Amino acid sequence: MKNNNNTPMVSVIIPTCNRDRLVQEAIASVLAQEFKSFELIVVDDGSTDSTPEILGSYGDAITVIRQENRGVSAARNAGIAVAKGELIALLDSDDLWMAEKLAVQTAFFQQHPDALICQTEEIWVRNGVRVNPKKKHRKLSGMIFEPSLALCLVSPSAVMMRRELFSHVGLFDESLPACEDYDLWLRVGCRYPVHLIDRPLIVKRGGHEDQLSGAPGLDKYRIQSLLKLLDGDLLSPEQSQAARKMLKEKSSIYASGCLKRGRGEEARYYLRIAGPV
Repeated sequence: MKNNNNTPMVSVIIPTCNRDRLVQEAIASVLAQEFKSFELIVVDDGSTDSTPEILGSYGDAITVIRQENRGVSAARNAGIAVAKGELIALLDSDDLWMAEKLAVQTAFFQQHPDALICQTEEIWVRNGVRVNPKKKHRKLSGMIFEPSLALCLVSPSAVMMRRELFSHVGLFDESLPACEDYDLWLRVGCRYPVHLIDRPLIVKRGGHEDQLSGAPGLDKYRIQSLLKLLDGDLLSPEQSQAARKMLKEKSSIYASGCLKRGRGEEARYYLRIAGPV
């Protein structure tokens, strides 16, 4: 969908659950964008705090979808399902955007009509203190599938996509309680370049108790994602070889952790996935 001046419309989707203060700040960073051709969809994933009342106070400035608690993947997918824009931008409810974020990314897509996805650089803040990402978190541009196997190199809050991308790779996997972004970006990255705009246009905030990325045992879900990917037909022989190597590595490490915690049956399962040493 385009406006009369041929400017593309962006659908901004914020999933949230019980983050009443944080989601207000996220919404404010969207409403302050220099680029104004957007709709803002906030999906309330079963909040029990004051989030529903806060979202209701914005009136027609935002579109609110309320659903029973089904997780972040289902919330994002619900927003994508009603989005009207030809471009989709995601924002986690604990993150913030710089005022020029949408303007820079929409300009990128207008200048690169074949691009399907791009992301920006980011500023990391942990417990209110700015921190520097480690070297392993360094974002890359282009065909990033193999570097992304070890850990997720794409941030949902930094991404903008043409909505047609989802028809090629599918939506977020609602069976994954975490690492759903790792799963989607691998499906994207094995087929399409992920372009990087080398400007920090988001503030990625962490350290709070409910942050999924800080939960223990996340490799279990990355292993599940790799198994699913290897069972499909998306990968080239080289990509398949790299994915199998990473599957072996992650399964071995996870099995070792299970053994240390006395979870023998679970350890044996992941050792079978890892295969012979």
